[in-house]
Amino acid sequence: MTAAEQHPGPAMPPADGVRPTDGMRPADGMRPGGPTPGGPASGGPAPGGLTPGGPTPGGPTSGGPVPGGGRPPRRWLKALVVFLLIAIPAGYLVISALQSRNGGEDKAEAASAKGLSAGYPTRVQRRIYDVPVPPYSKKVAFYETNSWKVSSLYVQFVTDRDGLDAFLAKIGTRRSALAEGEVTITGDQAKKVGWQVGAAGHDWAGMVLKQKDPQPKLRITVKFDSPEHPKVYVVSTVTP
Repeated sequence: MTAAEQHPGPAMPPADGVRPTDGMRPADGMRPGGPTPGGPASGGPAPGGLTPGGPTPGGPTSGGPVPGGGRPPRRWLKALVVFLLIAIPAGYLVISALQSRNGGEDKAEAASAKGLSAGYPTRVQRRIYDVPVPPYSKKVAFYETNSWKVSSLYVQFVTDRDGLDAFLAKIGTRRSALAEGEVTITGDQAKKVGWQVGAAGHDWAGMVLKQKDPQPKLRITVKFDSPEHPKVYVVSTVTP
């Protein structure tokens, strides 16, 4: 027997740190190569009932809510917004057009003759041409022509008895100066603005007011089809 056999050294543990079992049977659930104690069995469900490869806990699923608790944008809501953006301005345009049409019917009728502009002449024009259109007149329209020889202002309006008398008084004359059946506006003047003065079947009266230069010369023709609301046509001419 050698000295090494008489004095053996301490036993060295195996490299993997596991003591030999000295032939003892491994405890239940600790078979070599088996699952870790407390771990899931091979092929079984993961803790909490989640199977391997399933969705992450708390993550979004197909068709479910997006992170943060919101919902995917709805197509019908976008379509509604686009419709409102188009329909509201269009509605305003329609309303505005109807209001303009209703409010401008009288002006359109007054300006139906070619060349005439609906509305009162300016104060300067009324003063230069001596055509004081009565207040509250209807179907008022005018047209001005200018040349180096002569300038003219064409005016039409509908007034009442008092308005006609006031107009004639302001230009220095009166109703009695109107000759019945007389049409003092010439054919060329009437044609220039599309007036139908002198047409048969109407009650006409007229006069010519001559004044000293540089004051204008006025040709006035009145249609008395409605005596309470006579229609007045005036052509005032100024010679520079």
